[in-house]
Amino acid sequence: MLNLTKLLDPNEREVKRHLSVTAAVNEIEPELKALDDAGLRERSEELRKRARDGEDPDELLIEAFALCREAAQRTIGLRHFDVQLVGGIVLHQGKIAEMKTGEGKTLVASLALYLNALAGKGAHLVTVNDYLARRDAGWMGPIYHLLGMSIGVNVGTAGTFVYDPEYVDETHPDSRLQHLRPATKKEAYQADITYATNSELAFDYLRDNMARDLNQCSQRTLHYAIVDEVDSILIDEARTPHIISGQSEESTDKYYEYARWAGRLAEGDDYEVDLKHKSASLTEAGIAKMERWTGIRNIYDLENVIEAHQINQALKAKALFLRDRDYLVKDGEVIIVDEFTGRTMPGRRWSDGLHQAVEAKEGIKVLQEQKTTSTRSSRA
Repeated sequence: MLNLTKLLDPNEREVKRHLSVTAAVNEIEPELKALDDAGLRERSEELRKRARDGEDPDELLIEAFALCREAAQRTIGLRHFDVQLVGGIVLHQGKIAEMKTGEGKTLVASLALYLNALAGKGAHLVTVNDYLARRDAGWMGPIYHLLGMSIGVNVGTAGTFVYDPEYVDETHPDSRLQHLRPATKKEAYQADITYATNSELAFDYLRDNMARDLNQCSQRTLHYAIVDEVDSILIDEARTPHIISGQSEESTDKYYEYARWAGRLAEGDDYEVDLKHKSASLTEAGIAKMERWTGIRNIYDLENVIEAHQINQALKAKALFLRDRDYLVKDGEVIIVDEFTGRTMPGRRWSDGLHQAVEAKEGIKVLQEQKTTSTRSSRA
């Protein structure tokens, strides 16, 4: 029965089919090893021309994967295993590749990103937090650079960068973060390959839709993207609406109300915390309590998107942002502590109501609240 189950397993058959492709990649490996770095880049440029002339990416896959693997071995000392090549094929086809921690997701993604960036239309790697986006871009950057590709990083509050091996920022002890040169959002999006956080991509989409002129838009036409932690981003994170705010003259009292109610919620019963993805979400019991306290019939109705966002920010301030770790309170002001360097950042404020939520949580003066100028929610 076990053998029959294995025989009928569609995944097993698909993996076997992909392994025949990896055999073809292995066949041209000696040929590429004989080339110097300039020769390797020249082969990459030939592939770019073929892709831009309209050749199907599937026709370029074998040589593209072989080039990417050789570049990886030369630059960062890692060589894709055959099973990782299979993972790259699956990602290229737009399917979900489930991989455990330590199996090399970051390296696997480089294969599909390189292949789909050849056409010059841009390829994105969407991840869940600032550090992963910056680390992965800096780590994989030498591979793409050797093959003639440009790399951008867009992580919002932490900044926007392009990978530049000539640039060195010695403030970062991690060498993978030292070659990210500050740049504009447009430069990051115009790069061949862009690493970004899911929230910043969504906010940039909203900002572009608010632009009065096309020249003010930062994003380009969408082409190809790999979503890391896809279950978290498309399910868990999708519960929180994205809102862009502007100045308002309305009262800030509701921030204190939401902070007070959030303070009455109990972890486990009323809300759940995901430290890895730095997110907090209400349980059904928590939603029921909030709806009873606020008098809102359904918090997640589209008409209540602003209230839902502010409640989520109050919950996030309570559950994820700790005093003397993530921020300090000094002279009646919340001062952010940089998560990478541990340095304080006077004058910087978290966006989209989070800073106000933290101020309300601490019981200090909440600066003028914001009004929503653009929003997008995945729940009706």
